[in-house]
Amino acid sequence: MSGIKLVATDLDGTLLRSDRTVSPRTARALAAAREAGIEVVWATARARHSVGDLAASCGFRGSAVCANGAVVLDLAGGAPAIVGTVSIDLAAAAAAMDRIRTLIPGAVFANVGPTTFVAEPAYAALCEFADHHRHPHEMTLADVLPFLPEPMVKIVARHPEVTSTQLYRFVVDAAIPGVAPTHSGAPYIELAAAGVSKASALAQLCAQRSLDPGQVAVIGDAVNDVPMLSWAGTALCPSNALPEVAALADRILPSNDEDAVAHYLEELVGAV
Repeated sequence: MSGIKLVATDLDGTLLRSDRTVSPRTARALAAAREAGIEVVWATARARHSVGDLAASCGFRGSAVCANGAVVLDLAGGAPAIVGTVSIDLAAAAAAMDRIRTLIPGAVFANVGPTTFVAEPAYAALCEFADHHRHPHEMTLADVLPFLPEPMVKIVARHPEVTSTQLYRFVVDAAIPGVAPTHSGAPYIELAAAGVSKASALAQLCAQRSLDPGQVAVIGDAVNDVPMLSWAGTALCPSNALPEVAALADRILPSNDEDAVAHYLEELVGAV
């Protein structure tokens, strides 16, 4: 255990409790790990503003992999500073959305930039999440792509009748070129540029720090955590993880509501 130098953790369903907050115990464990020289990286599907708000709530000052690996933030200064992005080719994005509409008529979309969220009106009508900052546009997104305010890092797709799990399976089976689909358990699916995942961003961060996968532990609960769970030397899941995800774990931790991440960090700090 003392060989672990970096811990990457998912947020929703893993580090966060079910009320989407960082518990006082977890906040203390994050600070203690930092003081002990163990780097903690947040790895999430969430966007910059949401991650910044969470970091401010608990005093986290590390790095964060956002948008499932398409955006990397530095939170050392308090405000979230973007230090890396991987965008989706606009032609590939348009082709992917056209393909999904053909496969699943009625699918609706939003496009996510490093700081923006632009939704079709039909998508905005379905969206109930406060952290989805919506900017509805009267055109379909395939038409508005050339006018987006910044490069696109993620496509978000949902359907008024098809569940997100079914939608994800349809899109995976279609093997659409140029994009990498994933699913976090939310009522929508997400597509990044081909080859982009939490694992790809984490591997780049670790290379910059001269760390190999054997020195890295990751904690996650959902399908979008699978690439980094498979990449790292130590794979951990909270007890509430999806069964197919938990099957990849070297060890099962307590649930997210029982401070799974804090439990592990406390053990690491005690072993230093």
